[in-house]
Amino acid sequence: MRGSSLLATSFTGALLAYTLYTWGALIHRTLTVMGVLRWKLENTHSDQHIVAIADTTHCEDIHYHAPSATLFTACEDNAETRFKWFPPLANHDHPELGAKSRGSIHVIDPNTLRSRRLEFENFDGPFITHGIDVISDLERPDGEAVYIFAVNHLPNPSLPANPSQKDWPKARSQIELFHHVIGAPSVRHIRSIWDPLIRTPNDVVATSPTSFYVTNDHYYAESSLMRTIEDLYANAEWTDVIHVRLDPVADSSKSSDPSAGVAATVALPEIHNGNGIGHGRSVWELLVTSCASGVLHIGQISPNGKGHRITFVDEIEVDSVIDNPSYFSDPFASRTGEDHSGFVLAGLARAYTLANTHSDPSDDARDSVRVWYVKPALGEDKVKEPTSPVRWEKQVVFGDDGTHIRSASAAVLVAIDPAAEEGGPVIGSVEGKGGRRKAWLFVTGFMSENVIAVKVDL
Repeated sequence: MRGSSLLATSFTGALLAYTLYTWGALIHRTLTVMGVLRWKLENTHSDQHIVAIADTTHCEDIHYHAPSATLFTACEDNAETRFKWFPPLANHDHPELGAKSRGSIHVIDPNTLRSRRLEFENFDGPFITHGIDVISDLERPDGEAVYIFAVNHLPNPSLPANPSQKDWPKARSQIELFHHVIGAPSVRHIRSIWDPLIRTPNDVVATSPTSFYVTNDHYYAESSLMRTIEDLYANAEWTDVIHVRLDPVADSSKSSDPSAGVAATVALPEIHNGNGIGHGRSVWELLVTSCASGVLHIGQISPNGKGHRITFVDEIEVDSVIDNPSYFSDPFASRTGEDHSGFVLAGLARAYTLANTHSDPSDDARDSVRVWYVKPALGEDKVKEPTSPVRWEKQVVFGDDGTHIRSASAAVLVAIDPAAEEGGPVIGSVEGKGGRRKAWLFVTGFMSENVIAVKVDL
């Protein structure tokens, strides 16, 4: 009996120690990612290196379309809207403002660093912008035209005058599909897309004009204790990714029904705070971020087109929250013999302050940012199968205390031709000498006054 008692005591002690260690590691990781333990902010630039691009207010996402050498973004325009009606931040107080808000789609020339606002054709509804995706129109010469998918956070049109928080969702977000001919002054609305599975959409990635994936970033849409737990507890895998297939015959514009011809299924269940989603290194690779966990998941979809489930094959942890991911494919790798391709991950350096700043439009409210540049570590075989995990080299390629840009939710790299660069000052966290590879880094945020551009060292 005594031996059994000692064994039971030892087992209980070991279990307690393991539990404390596990919870301690989880808590420490959460505090690190949220920026609570980040006493000093990293500023990797000086004033003269920052270019603020005019007429790009509150553009949450940005994409570089390489065939046309064009940047695309969707902006809020009215600075007031974001702080009073933006469901992703649980800002639901003024649906009447959301009902009359009209965001816009912009193209940015990466050479002139100028933005051009596109006029809408066949679209006059509210447009509360969030994540977007841009894919080539394959029925036209590559680089001539694109399809644009954009999240739109509409107020719920069925919302009664005095809704119950439990029974009536304040938002009824949907996806807008546009078509744009490169160089044209306008963008043509094709249709709106909605399904009951699209509940709290954040970001979207398209595989064709009739097939796309969209993330739901929260299970609890309203501000509450459960939503806070959902954000902070990494094991709260309560969000998902939805695949949507469109019937090309159905025309919702004629019936005014955004659900016409829409077939939605769960492509990825049970992910913590699924947020940004983007294209990876191949047509069958998708990138999904667990924002509040600081994790980039590298996933695969079926290469033979059978089924739309996403399977994770690798993951990368960084020490901050991260939002919309992008992949930089180095166009000069074959010329220089060095491949600088990698993932670009934008996020907040001190995300815990967002609880106080998300509805504060004042100049005193600042949301510091971090942009990560992640590529295979030196010596890793870049010809590995996509399912083979690799070691990753991570660096903070851009950081700001909120002075030059408030919040960062997306960033893309646009390579600079090595022949056009001869030494000179560079920005970044990697030391070296002149003659290194450089790129323009474009950073934007859900509460940033402007998209900014900065030249960085790769």
